[in-house]
Amino acid sequence: MSRRKPVKDNGFTAKDFLVTTPEEMQRRGWEQLDVILVSGDAYIDSPFIGVAMVGRILEREGYRVGIIGQPDIESAEEISRLGEPRLFWGVSGGSVDSMVSNYTATKKFRNSDDYTPGGKNNKRPDRATLVYTNLIRRHFKHTAPIVLGGIEASLRRITHYDYWSNKLRKPILFDAKADYLIYGMGEIALLDLTHALEKGESPTTVRGVCHISKTPEPDYIQLPSHAECLKEKERYIDMFQYFYDNNDPISAKGLCEEVDGRYLIQNPPCDYLSEPEMDGLSAMPFTRELHPYHRQEGEVKCLETIKFSIMTHQGCWGECNFCAIGVHQGRTIRTRSEASIVGEAKAFTAYNDFKGIISDVGGPTANMYGYECNKKLKLGTCDHQRCVDSRHLCSSMKVDHSRNINLLRQVRAVPGIKKAFVASGIRYDLINEDKQHGYDYLKELVRHHISGQMKVAPEHTQQHVLDLMGKPGKQTLIDFKKLYDKLNADEGKKQFLTYYLIAAHPGCTEADMHELKRFTSEELKMNPEQAQVFTPTPGTWSSVMYYTEMDPETRKKIFVEKDTRRKEKQKEIVVKKQQFRSGFAS
Repeated sequence: MSRRKPVKDNGFTAKDFLVTTPEEMQRRGWEQLDVILVSGDAYIDSPFIGVAMVGRILEREGYRVGIIGQPDIESAEEISRLGEPRLFWGVSGGSVDSMVSNYTATKKFRNSDDYTPGGKNNKRPDRATLVYTNLIRRHFKHTAPIVLGGIEASLRRITHYDYWSNKLRKPILFDAKADYLIYGMGEIALLDLTHALEKGESPTTVRGVCHISKTPEPDYIQLPSHAECLKEKERYIDMFQYFYDNNDPISAKGLCEEVDGRYLIQNPPCDYLSEPEMDGLSAMPFTRELHPYHRQEGEVKCLETIKFSIMTHQGCWGECNFCAIGVHQGRTIRTRSEASIVGEAKAFTAYNDFKGIISDVGGPTANMYGYECNKKLKLGTCDHQRCVDSRHLCSSMKVDHSRNINLLRQVRAVPGIKKAFVASGIRYDLINEDKQHGYDYLKELVRHHISGQMKVAPEHTQQHVLDLMGKPGKQTLIDFKKLYDKLNADEGKKQFLTYYLIAAHPGCTEADMHELKRFTSEELKMNPEQAQVFTPTPGTWSSVMYYTEMDPETRKKIFVEKDTRRKEKQKEIVVKKQQFRSGFAS
């Protein structure tokens, strides 16, 4: 039982959070919780933290919810401190896949963790979802159902390539021995599953839920089996294509995959939230603080950026092949209203430690706020056709920054707001594409929403690599840079562009990195500092390429660098400092 003293911050005490200690249960007069959530993160009560969002949604429905963050896996003390839930355990690896959180792209252990108090990476186990499920099973026999959720479970819900063991792993439900899995954002699936369990009904038909069955689901798409994927890499590509194409609530079909004589059943996705529903979730009473239970161990670094940030929308249709946002959040933009976002900005001013600075107003891609393809909204995402790729934007997607411009103007007009930065990713190709409002949007950013530099992510410049990445060509970057430099000159500002670049992506050779270095030196007049080695994470086409060493579209063999030392060399090529002709080093 905890003996920690409550810590007060911004007027909040433990009573303002969801329950995480036995004392808090006693103060509320609760003998048993309905749901206990277990997470690889410390309990941070923020709308940016998935497990906190889940807890607040259930609380709003009248359920008694507790959270156990980063429990000790060597004893029963912490996992048992809240007792046993009446309805279910909810298990998440945390805000980041635990293997991505714990290891670099070259498989070196990370010493720091932004979601752990004190910042030392000593509390998140590898494969946290599996470990926590086994921990519960070990200390609670014949317990309430265990439901997996979060990005680790969502992206590993089918047969997937695991970079850290260098093999295809079974769907995570089979390894975790859990009962159900909620995939994607899953807000509606969460409530439907909870209500089913409350009524004593099986949630196996709930949209957005996966489960294991002894028999196949005949009306669902029959995926290549796990054994077939192990035997033939092209069958793994086939399986991933079906998986990728069936993530939209409107158009998706259910999926069925045979694994050692049993079947993974993935029901079609749950519906997306409407704008009023998104506004409602954002208005829930988050403290935006680390729970007092954890505070005596230190602060969590992630709060430096997320505490006073605003998420304007969910989803991304950019479809970068190395990114899993489309599979997890979806490829359709769901926006919050301007009134909701402005109201959140106003609420910040009541915090004692708010200095008038909003760290970010954005989403997965900041400038996708406020518009979508009308065809997609009616019929769902297209199979085998992207909204945008390395060479063109679909003619059905009408890029329009006007609503975003209006939003930013309203936010910075809030009394007490000194600066509202846009720090989320920005697709510069969409700014170029928007002939009516792109220029004005960039002007707004340059004048008001950039802190000395703007971050963009070209990732590479060689067209064959960009094609495999799904990123726009280098001429798009050149055109954008000219516009950006012009606007800064017109405004009398010295603001720079910083560039995220990727080394050792499938298809990329050392010769390609030398050409990238030449381009950054001669065309951009800078030495890159933001290069990173590619990490094959579950749920992405780039990971499929890495494992199969094939272009998934043509099925032709491609070069894939798999030697750790040579991966590092690719990175070193592009970040190596060099003198420019002007006589100074950038």
